[in-house]
Amino acid sequence: MPDPIRVLRPSTAVTAAPAQGTRPDEILLTPRRESPVPDTKPPYPPDEEKWDFVLVSDVHAVGSEKEIKRKKFLGVLRNKGFIIKKIEDEKVFYGVRAPEQIFQKYQCLLRNSDSRLPKPSDCQEVPVATRIRIVNFILLNTETPDREKLRSLMKKKVFETMFPLHKNEEIREFLEEHWARWREIFRQQPIRKIRRYFGEKVALYFAWLGWYTFLLGFAAVPGVLVFGAGIAVFSSSQVSKEICEATDTYMCPLCDQRCPFWRLSDTCTYAKVTHIFDNEGTVLFAMFMAIWATVFLELWKRQRARVVTDWDLYGWDEEEEELALDLINDPQRKPQQYQHSYLRSTIIMLLALLMIAVLIGIAHALVIYRVVATAFLTQSTSRFLQEQANTLAVMTGAVLHYLTIITMTKVNRQVAKFLCELEKPRTFSQHENSFTVKFFTFQFFTNFSSLIYVAFFLGRINGHPGHYVRVAGKWRLEECHPSGCITDLFIQMAIIMLLKQTISSIMEYLVPWVRSKWQLHEWQCPRRTGMVLGEEEEDEDPCKRQWLSNYKLNEVNMFSLFDEFLEMVIQYSFTTIFVAAFPLAPLLALLNNLVEIRLDAKKMMELRRRMVPRKANDIGIWLQVLEAIGTLAVIGNGLVIAITSDFIPIQVYKYLYSPCGKENHTGVDCSTGYINHSLSTFRIQDFEAHTQLPAALPAVNGVTIQECRYRDYRNADDYSYTAQFWHIFAARLAFLILFEHVALCVKLIAAWYVPDVPRGVKNQLLKRKHEDLHKKLSTLERCTEV
Repeated sequence: MPDPIRVLRPSTAVTAAPAQGTRPDEILLTPRRESPVPDTKPPYPPDEEKWDFVLVSDVHAVGSEKEIKRKKFLGVLRNKGFIIKKIEDEKVFYGVRAPEQIFQKYQCLLRNSDSRLPKPSDCQEVPVATRIRIVNFILLNTETPDREKLRSLMKKKVFETMFPLHKNEEIREFLEEHWARWREIFRQQPIRKIRRYFGEKVALYFAWLGWYTFLLGFAAVPGVLVFGAGIAVFSSSQVSKEICEATDTYMCPLCDQRCPFWRLSDTCTYAKVTHIFDNEGTVLFAMFMAIWATVFLELWKRQRARVVTDWDLYGWDEEEEELALDLINDPQRKPQQYQHSYLRSTIIMLLALLMIAVLIGIAHALVIYRVVATAFLTQSTSRFLQEQANTLAVMTGAVLHYLTIITMTKVNRQVAKFLCELEKPRTFSQHENSFTVKFFTFQFFTNFSSLIYVAFFLGRINGHPGHYVRVAGKWRLEECHPSGCITDLFIQMAIIMLLKQTISSIMEYLVPWVRSKWQLHEWQCPRRTGMVLGEEEEDEDPCKRQWLSNYKLNEVNMFSLFDEFLEMVIQYSFTTIFVAAFPLAPLLALLNNLVEIRLDAKKMMELRRRMVPRKANDIGIWLQVLEAIGTLAVIGNGLVIAITSDFIPIQVYKYLYSPCGKENHTGVDCSTGYINHSLSTFRIQDFEAHTQLPAALPAVNGVTIQECRYRDYRNADDYSYTAQFWHIFAARLAFLILFEHVALCVKLIAAWYVPDVPRGVKNQLLKRKHEDLHKKLSTLERCTEV
């Protein structure tokens, strides 16, 4: 006989006689079916068939240790008043519904957005999202007589998984129709309804993402204008003209093995392209982005205050909420005490520093790859590979960097989890905050170590002709692109951002979509055998269809929303920290986010199981992370302009060494002669002994060259630094200090000028406090009169 479907009720609340062959606390409902009928929108179950959670287990042997542990756990739940329904298919499903007394206790212990009524008699129905959150807390904190909790039982394979149900509520249909649709891409999100279905944490994520995307529009416009202005003067830059006309200027070879001397004019096109994003407008745009980052956060704080005040969560106390849930679950449970160990903290810090050192080492490995790749490409028989060796090494290095990011993300997650378990935070929120800081720190070094090297070290620690710095005493460290160091940074940024925002977004949706379709295909395959001819198929229990359809969706966990936040914060870092080298970053981020919002919505509504709602009144530790990124953006952009860009050397030349600076000429461009001024001279006879020069040296006007040029400020006699080098060094340092101080002062002024909490919210909170105190005073006066 097929296995039955049962409802397991508390032993004191059995309302029907048990069927033959069942235990007294089980009620036989319908027989097991071999092939479930797929139904993406099952009919509304009757009121008594609405379940808060579903637990899933494998079919264990009767009397096995796993079955005994499972019975003990379910027995504890029944003792708490839970009603449990059992359905057997390929897996065993247990639907659980909590008694209403639990939610009445919750409402009457806390005056919150779900019920602001002070009297127990006034308690009303709890929203579904709140029910799920409370039941989830009780399930995870229920202990068996063996002191085992649900997570421990899941690790031991007693239970496979647990999840709340996507139900055919009116609000779900609204979200599917007006939120998780591509046609809604330019419309405002229904944050209130998202909150009612997914809880405050998810709603705040989408509120923040929508606000971030909206303000990216104000950053994208000036970025496009700066880029467009660069295109408008594509061929009119005096510096680019001089490079294009330098047909008689021969540069030193880029490698040691018979690499040719090359004309500076060969980089004419690259020089023009570089001027598109390395011009005076870039400085203003970098300053603007530093201010934008501050204004964005200040305006978000105001927006967040409006949202949580509307939800009546502005003064919500997370610790009080946790204590209330603990008491509801177990009135005898003592609160977990705060703990701190200096020894444990020291060990965690040392391990974190060791992990950061490993990530920096990986960045060094990428540097070595580019060095070796450049050396091999320059020895190729292909003229194209020889000429483009440096560019190809940078581009392939960027792709390899992207693959490293994908790989190390998984490693970083496990290391951060291990460090959090070692730290032993007191609450889930503290665990989440600790994990966020550690994981983001590791991800930051994974994503930006290579970019930091390209931006601030590439071409500055490689030595000079005749005295190159070498890897393993053999391969020369790579030099900047002939058209400027900022070109390499632009290529790195463009490739990584395009790969992350296209491939990652596509895979983020495509993988769960394919998995969901495959599981649905397997589910629809007929599996039932042994049907007797003429036998009529019985109606299937709607709960079974609903539970199976939810089970077949992609699993969610505590990191599902965290991963979405992390992806956006990393994007925010790319958009702000090195935006001086890539003015189009805000535009790419804007376009990506418009798609990302609907992708996330479709994933949550159609491809994933329902996420457990979490209560919150802000985005948590992510706000502090964003503020830290804003400060790093000021420092990073200041360094890019001062060190990576040619902006400072050109300005020093204009005011000290150009015809304008020396002779007050007004009829010529003040940057005339800059290229010749920025190149040093090297005698070919001074090359290192193992350097293999071409058999035939180039000639200018029939005369074989005896010297070549390279980018630096060195004397032609002893190759020591010239006075110009120190002038430029002082100017770079002065600009960096001035830029960062001005930008930080503007950030502080903007933070002071834009209040975190709007005036209307303050007045609303003030009015509410006044009304509460007035009611208390009236009550006190009535009691005194009596």
